[in-house]
Formats: sequence, structure tokens, C-alpha cells
Amino acid sequence: MKISTIHKLCCPFDRADLKLEVIEQTIEHDVRTGSLSCSLCKRFYPIISGIPIMSPDEYRDVEVENVYYENLNLLGTPKEIKNFRLLS
Repeated sequence: MKISTIHKLCCPFDRADLKLEVIEQTIEHDVRTGSLSCSLCKRFYPIISGIPIMSPDEYRDVEVENVYYENLNLLGTPKEIKNFRLLS
């Protein structure tokens, strides 16, 4: 995902601004791994292989995202997520 794209995105549920957290970037400084989070509703959207996962809750794949959360724990940046919302 290109860094410039973040300015065009908002939370699909309440249209609030999103906070970008970059974990891994490409040589061109595109986001390869990271997350977007909404400060209003606390929803958490992972960026996996450069693609932000911003589907409605009922269409999100918990198993795919759990692998992402486990990798965050291994990297030392754990997140407490429940029902796709950031708790900590």
C-alpha cells in the first residue's frame, strides 16, 4: 500500500480518520505490513502483503487475521484485538 493512500482512506463504519502503523516497508517505502486503526470506533484493520483488510466484520477471515496477530506477537508489538476492535 502506498503511504499516500492513507490520506484517501477513512473508517468504513463511521468515516473517521485512520491511524497508520508501519511494521515493514518495501524499498520504495510502500507499506508491506502494518495496520490502520480508527480512534472513534476502535476498529483495527491489518495491512497484509500491502493490502489493507477493510471488509465489513461479517466478511473478515478470523483465521487469516489471527496469523497476522501471532506474527505481531513474535515481532514484539502485540495487540489485544477482540471482534476486530483494538482493546489496548
